[in-house]
Amino acid sequence: MSRIIVVTPTYNEKDNISVLVEKLFSLNISNLELWVVDDNSPDGTAGIVKELSLKYPIKLISRSKKEGLGAAYAAGLKSILNQNDQPDYIIQMDADLSHDPAVIPAMIKKIGEYDLVLGSRYIAGGGVKNWNFFRRWVSRWSNVYARLVLGLPFKDLTGGFKCWRRAVLEKIGLGSLSSVGYNFQIETTYKAHKLGFKICEIPIIFTERKRGASKFNVGIVGESFIKVLLLKFQD
Repeated sequence: MSRIIVVTPTYNEKDNISVLVEKLFSLNISNLELWVVDDNSPDGTAGIVKELSLKYPIKLISRSKKEGLGAAYAAGLKSILNQNDQPDYIIQMDADLSHDPAVIPAMIKKIGEYDLVLGSRYIAGGGVKNWNFFRRWVSRWSNVYARLVLGLPFKDLTGGFKCWRRAVLEKIGLGSLSSVGYNFQIETTYKAHKLGFKICEIPIIFTERKRGASKFNVGIVGESFIKVLLLKFQD
């Protein structure tokens, strides 16, 4: 059976992490593990994860401070790749319940044919819930901008719900990534595409968090605008 690791970054997710864990392991997927990368959450998220790890196959990676979503993902992914018992597939997802674990079986099925599966809000069957007009507009145009500048065919480049074959992450060079925020999603997909890996999208419904504070801010948009240009310039 394939070994699968789900990795999720957390910062002040005490109200969501238990629900995510219950939903994830209720899928009854064999050889599934959860790795949580916590950036020293002051709300006690790490303590809750430690308690959950007594019941479920969960590993906690504790970092000393908050350094951005991309940095947290990179730390978690590098730790996974550095272990002796390597997984076949690695799934990245948010901890705030905006990504529905029920999609994971479809991702696992699709990864049998592809190297990277993207959960997409912007293909037929996908969408978002509970976003205001500004958030929808920013997300749409950020994706259009990145797609045009980088010459990518994918509709959703900024989403964080992905399923990777391990070999892809080994090839893209996690140590060389320049993005610390949400642009991490664009950069990793871009590098995989440039290396010739097979990538597909499957529809997901992204639901805005009900508990806790959103990490979205204007700085995230600014970073993506600049970093996309830099990625193109590096070519």
